[in-house]
Amino acid sequence: MLWPGGAPAHERTGVGFDRQTQQATVTTVVSVSCKSVNAGGETPTGDTSTAEGSSAEQQAKGTCKKATIRVDTGDDKGRTFTEIVQPDQSRQLHEGEKVVVAYEPSAPRDLQYSVADVNRRFPMGLLAGIFALVVVIVGRLRGVMALVALAVSFLLLNFFVLPAILQGSNPLVVAVVGSSAIMLIALYMCHGLSARTSVAVLGTLISLLLIGVLGSQFIGWAALTGNTDDNTGLIHGLYPSIDMSGLLLAGVIIGSLGVLDDVTVTQTSAVWELHEANPTMGWRGLYRAGIRIGRDHIASVVNTLVLAYAGAALPLLLLFSIAQSSVGTVANSELVAEEIVRTLVGSIGLVASVPVTTALAALVVSADRPGAETAGAGAGGSAAAPTAPAPAPATSVSAGTADGRPTPARGGKGRRRRH
Repeated sequence: MLWPGGAPAHERTGVGFDRQTQQATVTTVVSVSCKSVNAGGETPTGDTSTAEGSSAEQQAKGTCKKATIRVDTGDDKGRTFTEIVQPDQSRQLHEGEKVVVAYEPSAPRDLQYSVADVNRRFPMGLLAGIFALVVVIVGRLRGVMALVALAVSFLLLNFFVLPAILQGSNPLVVAVVGSSAIMLIALYMCHGLSARTSVAVLGTLISLLLIGVLGSQFIGWAALTGNTDDNTGLIHGLYPSIDMSGLLLAGVIIGSLGVLDDVTVTQTSAVWELHEANPTMGWRGLYRAGIRIGRDHIASVVNTLVLAYAGAALPLLLLFSIAQSSVGTVANSELVAEEIVRTLVGSIGLVASVPVTTALAALVVSADRPGAETAGAGAGGSAAAPTAPAPAPATSVSAGTADGRPTPARGGKGRRRRH
């Protein structure tokens, strides 16, 4: 029902990511006097202790670079243009460097092209190749399946989640449905079709729904608009029908999914291994043992999520630190409040997933206990077994089951079952 027919078309604004771009190469770079190439008239004056004054001083007396760039793709392939690089610019151009240039067809011919960014395709592709190689070497078949699941996740995001939101569908519903599809495909593909995986899937789904409900409530109560920077402002300008606060909530859900998968799969596997170690343990014992493991998992996961969001917002936090703003002022600003709500809602869902998944796993796996036939064979095994040279002690392993496997010894004071 939510599957989109494709993202609606729009006219390019020429702003931010909504620009036409081409690949290009820096052919030559020569040093020139900034005063001779800058368009300003008189030498700027002012307080050089400020950022503006220092920049003006460098542009007046410093040495600039005049770069010649050749367009390598598009209709203007082979065309060259020049660009002046100021000495205080953070990105300096170098001869032979691959760059991305922005194209504005409505501008005068000499100003149609400008350097927008550096071409990072090769190092990014090399890093992705190293990542894939390491995953396959260590994970083997599981690693291959994990990479396939990762590719499927990106396809679902690109062909379902993003176009559906652009077409005006409810971002919360799209995020829950898309995340559920990603979760089902990734978990079953990587861990196989089994009861263990199904428990992890169910625990993840319950936690996702909890995150959705909590996020919806607190984003509304905190009056978060989701429109806090140039990119979200551009999206809102191009597609006014998109619910930006809902888009924020969708990001919270999708961002929490990857860590949720890790928590639920780990907890389910822990309970299953506990059952394998002691098949006679009931679901309460399995739950208590599993939740002890889960508490350690909670501590590390919550810290991981908080640090991940803090790292993403580090430049913003640095600006507040420079401004010497109080903690209350910083937390109350919408930019930081978004990250706080995102972190806390996601963390609540992660913490809740531990007891939920552990309880589900304990209930499911405890049903797979030794059957009556095995118990009967263990109790009467000594009568059916061949005559032994000496009777086994009461605390040792019993004679065996019908298929010849030894039954586990019972602890305690050696009391025998009455018949």
